[in-house]
Amino acid sequence: MSLLEELYRETIMQHAQKPHNFGPLENPTVRVGGNNPSCGDQIELFLKLDGNVITEAGFTGHGCAISQSSASMMTDLIRGKTLDEALELERKFKAMVVEGQPPAPELGDLSALQGVAKLHARVKCATLAWNALEQAIEEVRSA
Repeated sequence: MSLLEELYRETIMQHAQKPHNFGPLENPTVRVGGNNPSCGDQIELFLKLDGNVITEAGFTGHGCAISQSSASMMTDLIRGKTLDEALELERKFKAMVVEGQPPAPELGDLSALQGVAKLHARVKCATLAWNALEQAIEEVRSA
């Protein structure tokens, strides 16, 4: 295993074992659930907004290291972003893990999940939180 692969593996495991932003938010602006029946992953995403800006993000749930670390890193990344910026990050993340494109620099630690593109069964695990984010933004905009 290369040094870079080892670093990526370590990043994923750190976020999976001690996820950031884990826990429900009080009085969230929006709350959505997500489920990956093929793996058993579940997530509930909580967002607080100030106008168009995500001020807080949290999640609960359980699942594999990939789903939990993806949710942890995503909630770190989207804080302080506008809804459009968050959707652009979602697009870049999915381009990396679904289409196998190189990671965008804005994804930061999430680039650790770029190898998921080679593991088709794990793509749903990595995108679970991001799908919940997209759903949450749709709900906010349709309210």
